Amino acid sequence: MVDLTAWLTHLPITTVSTLPAPWLVPQSLLVATAASETASETTSETASLILAAVLLSLVVVYVAAKVGGELCARVNLPSVLGELVGGVVVGVSALHLIAFPEGGGEFNSWIINFLEMTAGLQPEAALGVFQAESEVISVLAELGVIILLFEIGLESDLKELIRVGPQAAVVAVIGVVVPFTLGTAGLIAIFAVPPIPAVFAGAALTATSIGITAKVLAELQRLNSREGQIIIGAAVLDDVLGIIVLAVVASLAKTGEIEVGKVIYLIVGAAVFLVGSILLGRILSPFFVELVNRMQTRGELLLSALVVAFVLSYVGAIIQLEAILGAFAAGLILAETDKQRELEKQIIPVADLFVPIFFVTVGARTDVSVLNPFVPENWEGLIIAAFLLVVAIFGKVVTGLGVFGQPGINRLAIGVGMIPRGEVGLVFVGVGSATGVLSKPLEAAIIVMVILTTFLAPALLRVVFKEESTVDSAPIAAGDAVGQAIAPDVAESPTPDS
Repeated sequence: MVDLTAWLTHLPITTVSTLPAPWLVPQSLLVATAASETASETTSETASLILAAVLLSLVVVYVAAKVGGELCARVNLPSVLGELVGGVVVGVSALHLIAFPEGGGEFNSWIINFLEMTAGLQPEAALGVFQAESEVISVLAELGVIILLFEIGLESDLKELIRVGPQAAVVAVIGVVVPFTLGTAGLIAIFAVPPIPAVFAGAALTATSIGITAKVLAELQRLNSREGQIIIGAAVLDDVLGIIVLAVVASLAKTGEIEVGKVIYLIVGAAVFLVGSILLGRILSPFFVELVNRMQTRGELLLSALVVAFVLSYVGAIIQLEAILGAFAAGLILAETDKQRELEKQIIPVADLFVPIFFVTVGARTDVSVLNPFVPENWEGLIIAAFLLVVAIFGKVVTGLGVFGQPGINRLAIGVGMIPRGEVGLVFVGVGSATGVLSKPLEAAIIVMVILTTFLAPALLRVVFKEESTVDSAPIAAGDAVGQAIAPDVAESPTPDS
């Protein structure tokens, strides 16, 4: 034991005299000190519980993603659909394992209930822990979509897109303008949907999943055909146009108003930002490669690439566009360096870690109960879902009519190949859900459209190509190069939809 009396006697007189006796300390100071210590302990305990809640949430997210993905993979469907459905199961529609704050501070989360039973979480602190845990998961989901768009950009070959020529450009423009116009105008005129949500839903109709289409074309051995090359080229350009549309619409959603001047500014700003980033990237990319080659530590390429992606994402965010536009631009830039193949392989584990969080949370936020046909109040949402599905299919099938100077080409196959929305459509839903502009019925209707178009397109592609199985389409010169470049990726490495 320490002899405090002896210790005090060795202190200087001035020191001893300055030590306050307990009875000389004001009572208010003692109370304040005790309260401060108690608050510090409470904060520490709450932080530990928040971490525990986040870890449990990630366990649920990854299990849901893998179980759903594996089930879909076994029936030859994109695993991203399994991740989405897995999110629906663990989300607000069913198990309430992954939940997010609603208006009024109410919540229903089994993870929080589990912490109350096992970790001593007090009911009065439950709301704060739940809100913090939900915020962390939301941020991780946002990071996931940034990584996803970076990966999509990295897999897009602008040089090959240019070589395919104006055919793909015409198909892509039709595939964006027609469904966007029909969807937006129809929702406003027929269903009286407010302009901003209607524009968001119309924008979601413009997407095309290059990963799903390329995979099916490779399986059918049509990747090198004239139809295959036009589909792939148009799908790549569709991604570019779609991301610009998404950035513009998301920015409009923040203000809640549609002003002509604002729209023009956003469209021009997005185009200038994307083109300017690519042009500047071509100038600076040799320096990037040289810098990476000089580094001697582990992760030199991946971390350097993520720095580029995050910087451009930051710039896209602060100029009133979207961070995902910057991530997509970074992918396009680095896709033109000789590090592209190596970087594609290195980004896969990072995408596998973060992207499922995005897809599962999109599903978890979606309340499919609003589409229950046995509830009369839900019939409008079901009708909207049917309307969006018709527009989604028609708006892409007509793109085949834009092909010119190609006698004997299968225009129907080109249109059908543009139908699947896949992971790109879910990006639109996720951003719309995060901004809060989509009502629950409209959000669920868009989800249904994305799922059904992604389910239907592979089967329809097999049908339309089977009809001409006796007559092989002649490969074009650019097609050989693109087909050889894409086919190994589809067979050997996962795409964002897998």
